[in-house]
Parts: sequence; C-alpha cells; structure tokens
Amino acid sequence: MRCPLCDSLEDKVIESRSLAGGSSIRRRRECIACGYRFTSYERLEDKQLMVVKRSDRREPFSREKLEKGIEQAVRKRPVPQLQIERIVNEIEEQAMLQARVGNEVSSEWLGDRVLDALYSLDRVAYVRFASVYRNFANVAEFITEIQKITSSRGAPGGEAGADLNNGQE
Repeated sequence: MRCPLCDSLEDKVIESRSLAGGSSIRRRRECIACGYRFTSYERLEDKQLMVVKRSDRREPFSREKLEKGIEQAVRKRPVPQLQIERIVNEIEEQAMLQARVGNEVSSEWLGDRVLDALYSLDRVAYVRFASVYRNFANVAEFITEIQKITSSRGAPGGEAGADLNNGQE
C-alpha cells in the first residue's frame, strides 16, 4: 500500500478489523519509511452498492461524498476528524447490511442515518445538514427545526439548547 504522505510502498499493518459482517476489512497501517499512520479498506468485489436518489436515478455509493457532507455540516465545530470517520464507517457498514439483497439503498435512508448521528453529536451540525438535506426554503423552516430540537431537551444526546447557544441558557 502506498503511503499517502511519502509515497513509500513499505508499510506494516497495526490493526485489522472486519466490517459489514465480514464483507470488508479496515486496516490501520504505519509507513516504515516515515512513520505516518493511515487507514486502508479491503472490500469484497461483488456488486457495487448503489444509491437510489429521489428522482429514481442510481449512482454508486461514495464514501468520500458521505464524508464530505458530514464535514461540511461540522465545519468550524468542535468535532474531531476521528469522530467523523467513525460515523462514516458506521453508516457505510449499516448501508452494506441494509442493501444485502438488492445492493441498493435509498438516499433518504442514508440522509436519515446521517441526521441521527449528527443529532447526538452536535445539534448545530444537525441543523446545517438538515437544511441542505431537507432543502429548507426560508428562515421559518430553520426556526421550526430549532424549536423541535429545543423542545426535546430530554431526548438522547444531552441538552439540546446547549449546542445551539454555546452552553448559555
């Protein structure tokens, strides 16, 4: 495996973990030349997981696209990259399990998984993602969503209002 930092082909595997019921393997690697640690994935090359869009168009599942959407939502928020990677791994694994029969999963299903993860992680990121995913057309839709969050203070994930106003209530 080529090191993304120094392009060396010499590395060692530090940890291996099975994902998606054994259909893929996540490996943590360390470059022998420079010591940089990185992650690689090995997947069974069967049929590619497809995402069914709202327009019934199908496109290949893109881990990078999923990660980019989450990164946009948490931008300038105190969320570590490791947490983003963990969410992407979990959603990808759930999608593979969900799509076992037909190798397809709906974009709505994926979006709902991201919203669930962001809701418990960071409420501001949740509202950001929801505004794009649900295509908010005006400020009233933002207000409605924020009211839903702040009225559900007892919901999993802790105090809803704390994230929305920097912990000051």
